[in-house]
Amino acid sequence: MPVTSVVKDPEALTMTVVADFAASRERLWEAYTDPRQIEKFWGPPEWPATFLRHDVFPGGRSHYVMTGPDGTVSAGYWEFLSVDPGHRFEVRDGFADGEGNENDDMPSMRMVFEFEDTDTGSRMTTTTSFGSADQLQQLLDMGMEQGMKAAMAQIDDVLADLASFAASRPAEAQILNDMQVRVSRVIRGSVDQVWRAHHDADLMKRWMLGPDGWAMPVCEVATAVGERYRYMWEPETGGEAGFGFEGEVLEMDAPNRTVTTEQMIGLEGEPNRNELTLTPMGDRTLLVVVITYPSREVRDMVLGTGMVGGMETSYARLESEVLG
Repeated sequence: MPVTSVVKDPEALTMTVVADFAASRERLWEAYTDPRQIEKFWGPPEWPATFLRHDVFPGGRSHYVMTGPDGTVSAGYWEFLSVDPGHRFEVRDGFADGEGNENDDMPSMRMVFEFEDTDTGSRMTTTTSFGSADQLQQLLDMGMEQGMKAAMAQIDDVLADLASFAASRPAEAQILNDMQVRVSRVIRGSVDQVWRAHHDADLMKRWMLGPDGWAMPVCEVATAVGERYRYMWEPETGGEAGFGFEGEVLEMDAPNRTVTTEQMIGLEGEPNRNELTLTPMGDRTLLVVVITYPSREVRDMVLGTGMVGGMETSYARLESEVLG
């Protein structure tokens, strides 16, 4: 059981939980900042979590849903107030609806997560601050303390599973729900380097090509909210028709997050929504793209085209030819 102490202070309106782990501080930090990993332990075993968004930078947000054994869904959010990579982050934590909007009828709280080295591995101290004694008691009555203990009891298995999240793994897709897919890949390079590679036309033409044998003659980049982009590809030797995508920037928080629409040129219908998040992982970058499709049918059709394999080919080219 990782939890070594729980201290509730009614006067300071805080609850402090200390947990010790055999893994390194860096490995523990990685487990909390990678959505693929945190969703394996954030929430009691009978209420598994799915993180639909996880932006670990000041001003970033997370949105997760937990599903109970009878199908009941409980959603929450984090608003990141500060981040000291590898050592500490502070969030405003609260309840949300299925779209990630705050539920103002329920209390929110501040949580500080601190990570430190120990002689046997690492320690995490989580301090939760409540707005009032009534809020503290309300959340304790709802099982907050027991829920945190149950959640942390699952972390050891995640920390021991090095293979599933190794930096050498290729891009992989995870279906989040009927309309959303998350594609993840650890890139060998800094966040600033990977961000630039996604927003510099000259660099993009060198790596964002999918399978070998294609060129990118049109690369009109959008670098601000409201701007539109346009990308087109064609075979280097001819014989096949080219194709392209276009869209608009909806959100941009350089160098960590951008949200765009995406639609194949010449096709009508509702566009996809792509959310790109870059998170530092030591000297590497965790790249996560959450794609929201108009329907389950469109989702399955696109996945069936080999999209993820094409993305992996491009990311491998990014590492070898641009960042190498």
